[in-house]
Amino acid sequence: METESEPYVRLSTLRQLHQVVADLNTARSLADTLQTVADGVVAGLNYELACVNLVRPDGDLVVAAFAGSSAAEALITGRVGSRASWERRLSMGSAWGDLRFIPHTEGWVLMEDDVPQWHTDGPAPRFEDEWHPHDRLYAPMYASGSGRELLGVISVDRPRNGRHPGPWGQEALQMYASQSAIAISNARLRSNMQRALVRLEREQQALRASEESFRQAFEYAPSGMAIAEMGGDQHGRLLRTNDALCRLLGRPASVMRRYSFADLVHPEDIGTLLRTSAEGGRAELRLGRRDGTYVWVSLRNSVVADTADGPRFLLTHVEDIEERKRHELQLAHRASHDALTGLPNSAELRSRLSARICERPSAPGDEAAYGAYDSARDGGYGAAGHGSSYDTSYDTSYDSGADPQPYDHEHEHGFGFEPAGGAGPYDHHVHAVAPSGGEVDDGTKGLAVLFCDLDGFKSINDRFGHHTGDAVLIEVARRLTTGVRDGDTVARLGGDEFVVLADGLGAADAADLAVRLRNAIIPPIRVDGRAVRVGASFGIGWAECGMTVEEVLNSADQRMYVEKRSRAKVHRRAG
Repeated sequence: METESEPYVRLSTLRQLHQVVADLNTARSLADTLQTVADGVVAGLNYELACVNLVRPDGDLVVAAFAGSSAAEALITGRVGSRASWERRLSMGSAWGDLRFIPHTEGWVLMEDDVPQWHTDGPAPRFEDEWHPHDRLYAPMYASGSGRELLGVISVDRPRNGRHPGPWGQEALQMYASQSAIAISNARLRSNMQRALVRLEREQQALRASEESFRQAFEYAPSGMAIAEMGGDQHGRLLRTNDALCRLLGRPASVMRRYSFADLVHPEDIGTLLRTSAEGGRAELRLGRRDGTYVWVSLRNSVVADTADGPRFLLTHVEDIEERKRHELQLAHRASHDALTGLPNSAELRSRLSARICERPSAPGDEAAYGAYDSARDGGYGAAGHGSSYDTSYDTSYDSGADPQPYDHEHEHGFGFEPAGGAGPYDHHVHAVAPSGGEVDDGTKGLAVLFCDLDGFKSINDRFGHHTGDAVLIEVARRLTTGVRDGDTVARLGGDEFVVLADGLGAADAADLAVRLRNAIIPPIRVDGRAVRVGASFGIGWAECGMTVEEVLNSADQRMYVEKRSRAKVHRRAG
């Protein structure tokens, strides 16, 4: 039965409850909110002691806030109770709605568990609803929603009126626990948002710092850098280039943005570029400068991808390797060319000859195919108009003449061959055939191999020394090179032996070429003020599919010795 003062007490408690609930929403942090919850129990619900136990991520509960006793606060704040011990407590005693009351008659079994506790001594209760110092009252705090996730537990002690709370007091504590759960959830949300904002700001700062570092590294890199678009209609278009790349190609950045690498690359390197652009990685190719020249560069492409949208652009590092390439070409040239005369050496001669013949002997009808191939060649050696005005006799005397001119090593007669290891121009092989061995020219065009041996060179070497001999060899190389077509090969086999490869010749053409080259060698060569003179003997062989390189060279060599002996007999009879 209610007393007359109870309505006033309820109204007063409701005002206090309203005030402490309002205070819950003014706390700025989670820690402030937890302490406000504990303080509100003492200030608004008339309990002398209040403790807030907060569920940790691992499920255990920690004493996060305490109000009513500084000594108790110092003793148990921060201490942890296991989730199992708390679940045991929340299943004991009497359920007052969501509250759980454990009287001292049952709670004595909890004295030794791991939940932090604080108790005061006092007399035994004198009537039924008087509060005992070992009584326990817990108000669980659940998150909003159907899951009823446990956020924490408010434990209270020592009501100021010394009695167990009645229905109104129980309802007030339960409502306060519900509002506290909302305040704690909001505080956690604000805390998470604040941490997220701080983390986002730090990430943005780091991103800005990273972008600035990248910008400086990109702009001031000593080698070329470029960012190109990837995918779509504008694939490969340059979006950004640094100063080093602009200087390398001689083009300003504003102009570079009009191009893609495909517009700048050498036509022979476009395949390499496309493979590298599609797959990333590294490639060596040539890029065009503004002045029309090309520079060798090393391209290293990195495909920068977006996890959601796929590849977005290419980051390309461009390194100038012109000097290295020039050095590599020089080394390759030295390995395949004679150091004295600059002509292809024996190994390069064999490589070029090997690229022209195959192991399968020529079959009937190959002559027609070869004739079609020969018709596409530029120039040629016709029998008419060559050889009739040249003296074909061999002169062994040494008269005065002009000084030999140094042979230009940069003048390259490639005969259309690639060095060893290259694909060469004969990917679609045309079988080499030889003219018939008779005296009548049957019209067949083939690859003539002219083996040249100098006559009288040893006596020059013995009489005037190797310096004069070297000068003679250089001049002979120059005269032979001048006397052949662009695309023919003049090689030094070794010593005073030279070999000429001339494609697309008939038997009469080859004989005429040998006469002209011999007559070009005969004129005196001036060395250090003296004129010396050498002659030359030529043997004409033919490269034919089914022959080996050595067989081809030996055939031409043997015919050269036959010609040398026959000329010697003629001179003896004439003498």
